[in-house]
Amino acid sequence: MKRAVAVDIGSPEGGPRTVADAVHQRLRADLMGGRYSPGEALRLEPLMARYGCGISPLREALNRLAADRLVRAIGQRGFQAAPVTLAEMWDVMRLRQKLEGEALAGSIEGGDARWESEILAAFHRLAKAPPPGHDRADPDSWERSHRDFHAALISACSSEWLLHFIGILYGHTERYRRIRFERTMPRKLVRDVEAEHRALMDAVLARDKRRALKLLTDHLEKTANFIAREFAAAEAMEAAPRRRGRAAA
Repeated sequence: MKRAVAVDIGSPEGGPRTVADAVHQRLRADLMGGRYSPGEALRLEPLMARYGCGISPLREALNRLAADRLVRAIGQRGFQAAPVTLAEMWDVMRLRQKLEGEALAGSIEGGDARWESEILAAFHRLAKAPPPGHDRADPDSWERSHRDFHAALISACSSEWLLHFIGILYGHTERYRRIRFERTMPRKLVRDVEAEHRALMDAVLARDKRRALKLLTDHLEKTANFIAREFAAAEAMEAAPRRRGRAAA
């Protein structure tokens, strides 16, 4: 059986090795955390001042983020934070369901006792982290624990390319989820996400591949539906002042 390997989906591997690596990690974290709004221009001089770097490492970092579609290059006009759309979100989630399902199936077939213990440890850390919407929630801490749990589930997959592409997709899912929380929180969550994760873990550890794949697909579908509802809520909030303005006129 295959031992679990260190997999950090949705985030750079290891610490920064160059100035460009450091800028890439910090800028990526700021994009994921919502510091830059979707579609916002990323102007070079303010970015150099914020990240304490020169133009060359900054451009390298921006080009790497553009390759992962977190940043968009706009011809000669520079860069912008990637826009978000409902259609893209569904596209990302459908691909995650397929690719993550394949990686999970491979891990169930090949994972060993070390892999199982990593899943248990990751779930324990996730269960201890207050989720978004909780009074004591730390979004960064919960997101790290959530990412680590999903990474542990598929860490016995033998395809590094598959894990690489899942990491890119996971990062986009995380960005969509966090942007929606920032725009419409506070809201009461109607899902018991911890119960979903526990059921998924139990099925995986029982090597019940069919049930585990269904639970993973359903879990991601619920996340996509939640984000879609938050899109609708955000659009309604943004449209209300315009309607009031037209009525007053």
